Amino acid sequence: MKYDLGLDMKALVFGAAIAAAFIIFGYRYWDWFYPFSAIGLLYAGYGQGNIKTGTLMGALASTAIVVLFLEGYFGQPSGFFATEDGIVAIAALIIITGAFIGFVGAWSKRSRVKALEEYEKKQNIGKTKKKKAVETQTEEKQGFLSKIFKK
Repeated sequence: MKYDLGLDMKALVFGAAIAAAFIIFGYRYWDWFYPFSAIGLLYAGYGQGNIKTGTLMGALASTAIVVLFLEGYFGQPSGFFATEDGIVAIAALIIITGAFIGFVGAWSKRSRVKALEEYEKKQNIGKTKKKKAVETQTEEKQGFLSKIFKK
């Protein structure tokens, strides 16, 4: 039995990898790389078929960021965030943020698909009239040529 859930696993894997790569580069080289990890989460959501799966895949792709947080790639937490409750709160916040970014990615894909459909409709409005006109012109030309070159 084969189940087709409509999930784009390539987008999920590459989105999580892109998010994790920007976190690692931010930790190793420049701190301003951290916000660019959202690109991976956007891609994970954009690759999905609808908004619900895009939101779910954004949350799932953000688990790579949670693992990097637990490994210490964001620095050492202090105060409330050094406690177990604080660590769980940060992990939940990262997953919720990932779900929101995945939602935005899926929503932008839906909007783009709708815009392309409207563009196609606008392009097809006058095509039937033009096709009929071109067909009658070619028939007239063929008729003229057939009169000249009779067998």
